[in-house]
Amino acid sequence: MKKPFDNYEIWWVTGAQLLYGGDAVVQVDKHSKEMVAGLNDSGNIPIQIVYKGTANSSKEVEAVMKAANNDDKCVGIITWMHTFSPAKMWIHGLQQLNKPLLHFHTQYNEKIPWSTMDMDFMNLNQSAHGDREFGHICARMRLRRKVVVGYWKDKKIQEKIAVWARVSAAWADSQDMLILRFGDQMNNVAVTDGDKVAAEQVLGYHVDYMPFSDLLPYFYDVKDADVDALVAEYFKEYAHDKSLEDKSTVEYKKVWNSAKAELTLRAVLKAKGAKGFTTNFDDLGDVDVEKTGHGFDQIPGLASQRLMAEGYGFGAEGDWKSAALYRTVWFMTQGLPKGCSFLEDYTLHFDGKRSAILQAHMLEICPLIAAEKPRLEVHHLGIGIRKTPTARLVFTSKEGKGVTATVVDMGNRFRLIVNDVDCIKPQPLPKLPVASALWIPAPDFETGAAAWILAGGTHHSCFSYDITPEYWEDYAEIAGIEMLHINERTTIESFKRELRINEIYYMLNKALT
Repeated sequence: MKKPFDNYEIWWVTGAQLLYGGDAVVQVDKHSKEMVAGLNDSGNIPIQIVYKGTANSSKEVEAVMKAANNDDKCVGIITWMHTFSPAKMWIHGLQQLNKPLLHFHTQYNEKIPWSTMDMDFMNLNQSAHGDREFGHICARMRLRRKVVVGYWKDKKIQEKIAVWARVSAAWADSQDMLILRFGDQMNNVAVTDGDKVAAEQVLGYHVDYMPFSDLLPYFYDVKDADVDALVAEYFKEYAHDKSLEDKSTVEYKKVWNSAKAELTLRAVLKAKGAKGFTTNFDDLGDVDVEKTGHGFDQIPGLASQRLMAEGYGFGAEGDWKSAALYRTVWFMTQGLPKGCSFLEDYTLHFDGKRSAILQAHMLEICPLIAAEKPRLEVHHLGIGIRKTPTARLVFTSKEGKGVTATVVDMGNRFRLIVNDVDCIKPQPLPKLPVASALWIPAPDFETGAAAWILAGGTHHSCFSYDITPEYWEDYAEIAGIEMLHINERTTIESFKRELRINEIYYMLNKALT
């Protein structure tokens, strides 16, 4: 069975030199192979690490960096200086590297062999020396990279590498990410829009507008038999009232319409090679319903829910940044158990220390975060251009801690805002049958919400139970964008100070470049 990251590799390059003779390099090579094999066999790193040998000269460094750039399977480079590696020989290669870089400060031996250590051992095992030399040249060159420090057999250290590996793979995935916008931004919403040219330059993904008229040929090509089969799959997969299967009812027709909408979107996304999409009420309210008897008589909520669960990015109201970010969240959490979703701040619940924010949307919440088996239901949707009964999956989210994030365009830079949150059990919503989550933002409701607003955060975000802020730190470092982390240590005073300092930094950086 194919694993999530089978198409990717992390390359390992060991720094050495020939000052100590060929025999020393042979030993360096042996140790490196053993370490790479040990990391791969640990089961803690989801992407295969491939040993690319020792780099003993500027030409060898340059060759391996060029090769990494030109290999689509390679999503990042791990460097380690086994022995002293003069860092000037890394300059030309590092200048050309355009893949994520992790500098691993480790050592083959765990302990110093006090009673037997001699000068030969010292000459060979100089990571304490070589890694600082390499670190200096990376700092001098202002290179973005992750530094991991610790013994290579330590599980915690391996997990740090695994985080970076997942983020690096997601970064590679975003470099050819196409997001289709079915319609434009809705109702002059500001925070969910932004500079698409800058986004492609900085973050890699491309955003295309697709007029709804271009969707119609795919809609008409969908076969009734395929729709029937998908409806049967719905009934098999989701809890539902038996009456929903009655083909003579309006409710069944709405489920059928939703299935046809899903097949249409699937066909378009596949044909265009897109990894995500956005919708809004202005353009998906009606598709020849009177002519065909079936159609997009409302936004394709059920389709969006199911497509998100399979990894397609989604953003409501034309929110292309959230669509791309959700794809990235899903991609880097593949194989992890708890799930992720696009979410929207819906309404507030004031209850002292239990004050919280209800996360929901009209329809489009991913079932990967559901606490129990989702229910397929049809209810009136009293919002949008066409107010009509609409099929959707209804559930509440799991309880537990997670992390939510959003990207906003600040004009002179992109800002990644990250908030630790605690999902708690909500009360029943008998009059609002939608998927939902209820969370308390860290460090508390008042501080977390105020910090998010001060940072200019969106009302949409991309949430995961599985990732930690370290994932987003690595992502921001690779992308070269600003990151703000709202956590248990956040105070409004310190957060405002950080905002002001960051503003000065980016203004000066822009002026200098």
